[in-house]
Amino acid sequence: MRTIASLGELRSRTVIVRCDLNVPLDGGVITDDGRIRASLTTISELREAGARIVLISHLGRPKGAPEERFSLRPVAARMAELLGAPVRFVGETVGSEATAAVAELQDGEVVLLENLRFNAGETSKDEAERRAFAGQLAALGDAFISDGFGVVHRRQASVTELAQLLPSAAGRLVASELEVLQRLTVDPARPYTVVLGGSKVSDKLGVIAHLLERVDTLLIGGGMLFTFLAAQGHGVAASLLESDQLDTVRGYLAEAERRGVRIVLPTDVVVAEAFAPDAAHEVVAADAIENSAFGAQGIGLDIGPDSAREFAAVIAESATVFWNGPMGVFEMAAFANGTRAVAQALTETSAFTVVGGGDSAAAVRALGFTDDQFGHISTGGGASLEFLEGKALPGLEELR
Repeated sequence: MRTIASLGELRSRTVIVRCDLNVPLDGGVITDDGRIRASLTTISELREAGARIVLISHLGRPKGAPEERFSLRPVAARMAELLGAPVRFVGETVGSEATAAVAELQDGEVVLLENLRFNAGETSKDEAERRAFAGQLAALGDAFISDGFGVVHRRQASVTELAQLLPSAAGRLVASELEVLQRLTVDPARPYTVVLGGSKVSDKLGVIAHLLERVDTLLIGGGMLFTFLAAQGHGVAASLLESDQLDTVRGYLAEAERRGVRIVLPTDVVVAEAFAPDAAHEVVAADAIENSAFGAQGIGLDIGPDSAREFAAVIAESATVFWNGPMGVFEMAAFANGTRAVAQALTETSAFTVVGGGDSAAAVRALGFTDDQFGHISTGGGASLEFLEGKALPGLEELR
């Protein structure tokens, strides 16, 4: 993997940095600045080297045209606060304004261009369209640094084609993420436990299949647990269920037994009358969800307290733990206890712990935990999972 050092002397050179600044916004207010903070190491190093820095990123999923709610303007303001230096925001990605702003940069100065996905060429399925947009971006700089780990699994103009058009290297964030993921896949310390949650089994089919060859224990929570329970013949009332995945899950259970991998499912769940923060709810046995007070209308929204204690005990006995996906609807206080218990267990173990991006990272911060309480908090949920599936990530392949 080419490093920043491979780019040589950077003073007075314009360096384009592909960050992942896809932060959650609520009415234009950033609710979790973790990804901005994660980008600062590379940016600070480039400032100290005297580079002229052009930051590019996406935010949300606009459809190839400007949408004010997806503007990166609030990100520029927050980054300036964290960096302790001005960050000029430009309201376009390419064009005369962007060209002029970049030309005015002095050594160590930073400019952030508008959301890449306001340009249809960024995510186009047509390679020629992506390459044309990448060419416009490349004209702004002398070198390219890929530091948005959350997008390296995507074939997009700013991730793959731009890396082909300029001298390119991996940033500090991408390098550190890769180092951590290699610790999870190349001779990890054992016992090795993976905690999987989130809403759907289908989102994690590949990673489950790949991990069965490598882990000692899988702990299953979140909405996906109900498909596992149904695969064992248990009723799940109105809980989230992917009935088209039942045979696949049965195959995983059989494969795990054959390999001696322990799959731990919750023994109790929190069942609610409705999907609402103030819904009536009760704890019931995982194999008796349909016998709750809410009958066939009951919906499971969290793992129960006995399961949370069991999960914590397994984590305490582990030497390596990877966690991806909350245990319940953590955004609602009544259904956040399972996720909180897993996070707390990770802070108390001596194991090497990795929180795998996306909802998991947002959950631990929302519940009051800090990044330094964990071994590593990944910035790339989807990229992390695809790496653990054994897939080649296009954005990394371009940097070899």
